[in-house]
Amino acid sequence: MIKLVILDFDGTLSDTRELIVRTNQETQRRMHWSVCEPQRIIATIGLPLAEGIMTMCPDVRPEDLPQWIQVYREVFDSLKKTIIPTLFPHVKETLQALHQSGHTISVASSRGRQSLMDFLHGMGIAPYIAYVLGADDVTHAKPHPEPVLKTLAHLSVPAQEAIVVGDMPVDIQMGRGALAWTCGVTYGNSSREALLEAGANWVLDDFSDLLPLLSH
Repeated sequence: MIKLVILDFDGTLSDTRELIVRTNQETQRRMHWSVCEPQRIIATIGLPLAEGIMTMCPDVRPEDLPQWIQVYREVFDSLKKTIIPTLFPHVKETLQALHQSGHTISVASSRGRQSLMDFLHGMGIAPYIAYVLGADDVTHAKPHPEPVLKTLAHLSVPAQEAIVVGDMPVDIQMGRGALAWTCGVTYGNSSREALLEAGANWVLDDFSDLLPLLSH
């Protein structure tokens, strides 16, 4: 019986794709770099910011990363006022139903903690979340299992009673590494095939499909 639902944020709860793509492209322009195609940027969603930058632009010097990150955050804070992320369909109602049914809900994201908290509160779903873990709360980010292991330890839940839900293969790999159940969602930034290849126990097309899955 699954008691704990560990959720990714970007691409699972909230549609932040356009904001992330536009922020990366504007950052690349300001850093006088070639602008990446959207699909190349989308493939890095779920990675920590520094790792994503290096994946897209492998020739960036490590000593220049702090400046890249600073510019990215400045651009992101500016653009999010006009490109406002929204929750995916049925997310808020499903979280409310899971909360009412006695499930514990947490978020484990590669987004920075403050940005994550701002979104959760702004979107009105923070009351349903028992524990929030951001990129700056761990030493090893996805696909390493540390975010899940730390969540399990904090909430005193065994791995076999937890499920990790995410839209990217790194979410599935993170959950499997911690020996938790895993569930992919197809409406985010990856594909059914990639999620199954990563080893997802289930793959869903709508967030509300979690309700019948977790009611057994």
